[in-house]
Amino acid sequence: MTLAQQFAAYNDWRNRLSLNVADFRQWLADNDLCDAQTDLRFERLLEKLREDRLHVAFVAEFSRGKSELINAIFFAAHGTRMLPSTAGRTTMCPTELMYDRDKPACIELLPIETRETETSISDYKRYPDAWTSIPLKTNSLEAMQEALRTVSDVQHVPQERAKQLGFDPESCGTAPSTGDSGNDVEIPRWRHAVINYPHPLLQQGLVILDTPGLNAIGAEPELTLSLLPNAHAVLFILAADTGVTQSDLAIWNEHIGGGTGRSRGRLVVLNKIDGQWDELKSEAEIDAEIGKQVQRCATILGLPATQIFPVSAQKGLVARINGDEALLQRSRLATLEAALSHELIPAKQEIVRENTEAEFTSIFLRMHGLLESRLAGLREQLGELTELRGKNKGVVEYMMGKVKVEKEEFETGLQRFHAVRSVFSQLTNRLFGHLGVDSLRSLTASTRRTMLDATFSRALSEAMTKFFTDSRQSLRNSEGEIAEILEMVDAIQKKFVVEHGLKLSNPAPFPLKRYHKEINRLEQWCNTHLNTAFQLMTHEKRSVTQRFFDEVAHQVRKIFEHANREAEAWIKALLAPMETQIREHQIQLKRRLESIKRIHQATDTLEERIGELQHVEQQLLDQISALEDAGQAVRQVLRNRLDDEALRNAA
Repeated sequence: MTLAQQFAAYNDWRNRLSLNVADFRQWLADNDLCDAQTDLRFERLLEKLREDRLHVAFVAEFSRGKSELINAIFFAAHGTRMLPSTAGRTTMCPTELMYDRDKPACIELLPIETRETETSISDYKRYPDAWTSIPLKTNSLEAMQEALRTVSDVQHVPQERAKQLGFDPESCGTAPSTGDSGNDVEIPRWRHAVINYPHPLLQQGLVILDTPGLNAIGAEPELTLSLLPNAHAVLFILAADTGVTQSDLAIWNEHIGGGTGRSRGRLVVLNKIDGQWDELKSEAEIDAEIGKQVQRCATILGLPATQIFPVSAQKGLVARINGDEALLQRSRLATLEAALSHELIPAKQEIVRENTEAEFTSIFLRMHGLLESRLAGLREQLGELTELRGKNKGVVEYMMGKVKVEKEEFETGLQRFHAVRSVFSQLTNRLFGHLGVDSLRSLTASTRRTMLDATFSRALSEAMTKFFTDSRQSLRNSEGEIAEILEMVDAIQKKFVVEHGLKLSNPAPFPLKRYHKEINRLEQWCNTHLNTAFQLMTHEKRSVTQRFFDEVAHQVRKIFEHANREAEAWIKALLAPMETQIREHQIQLKRRLESIKRIHQATDTLEERIGELQHVEQQLLDQISALEDAGQAVRQVLRNRLDDEALRNAA
């Protein structure tokens, strides 16, 4: 089974999960159980499932066969090459292949001149006018191929201009110009490309990142700090005839292998093994030569040989198009696909499962607790009315007084709760004071001033180090506020549980560990690529400062923005279960009091009222049973794993 078939099986699982979650949401709405806060949580959960993407990055120096490998693995069903694959460079800028149904089929190209601004690629994606858009005529293969070739456009500029745009001809190997001026060099015309194409796999959420060689990788910080680290799988491609070259090793050490902190989903592909095929040699001799090259590459990269996959992308593509099973087997493409799917699909499914299960379970338990609270209140009311059978009017008055006292005591507790809400607001304000973007903006401004005012390299280095130290301190301060918030909510919940019998689970924590890890990763990158003695001694102060804020501080800001959004959602959900049960308890007390008043005013309605409540009790029991069945339907899909049997059935 191909990777495409396995990915289709994963997409089918995700769609079934979305459908069951949506059905559960509709059931709650039909039974008047879905309040505004719960509905918002469902919307966020379903949106995450709808927008779920599977990112696969292909990284290599030029002429290693990246585009051909992409064609062979994902687009062979087209019967031809989707991406241009010719001798020399075909990928000049980072290129994303994806599908957004809200846009027409097109190629969006960001001019290379935008590097002179302080705006990142992700920020530019919010401004369509900054991009050059070329329509894709999907009904014409020739027109599509012509349009796709624009991604490879180049321009020739003076060396000084190339350096201004982030290209260093000497250290990065930018191609010299073939024009009249010997000082001109060749650079990409575009900074970034997004190909929006309605291919079945892209429609299902696959995103393919095709990267250029070392020159462009090193010049585009967002690629190395965000796009590559966040890819679910990275395929690093070498050529079988050259093995690991110096530029290959530089890419591996700086951006993929050592020091990145990521190993899962990182595969090495030794492409173009068909160059070793020789009719004058036996298959055993050919395999031995390929095996030696694999071992040499493994030694240089510091990997076990089992993590390097020799393939022929070109022969694999031809085999798939022509239905030649023998050639496909000899290309070894299926072995690579099996390894990729083993690394990629189960890991991705596990992430989606864990995130969905945590949110769904929280909502389910809240709804289940709500119905149980209603049932407990109703049974208490039913028990009180049952005790009134055959009792005189004085007993009825006593019961009415008892319920009134309970109601007054609860309202007193409610006043304390509202007072606590005020303290809660103060704590949340303090939390966002540490975690909010405003505090980081202030830190960024002060760091920029310090770096620009610095006289010596040491001051520049210390300013960068202090930026990370203060960022981590903000996270630690936030953890202190989170602990106080949890302690306060837990205390008030326990009080309501003991005094009024509410059923409440412990408040969910909000861990910041992943944000600490991201800050540490960025600091490690900074200390390797920017905050070094060599960089500080060989680059101007303003250049170092600009790179730090364009490349590093920008990513830290994105981390805090994400943490801020998640914290806001956590705060909104924290008190929601208690507020819901408080409202329910108020309603139950009011109904109990009204029932006893009605009995007090006309005792002959007692049996009728008991019958009504018994009917409502059965309805609540049926609702709880139906809720459990609806929840079980979602949990059943969550438990399904994409094992071999499930994949065969899905195919």
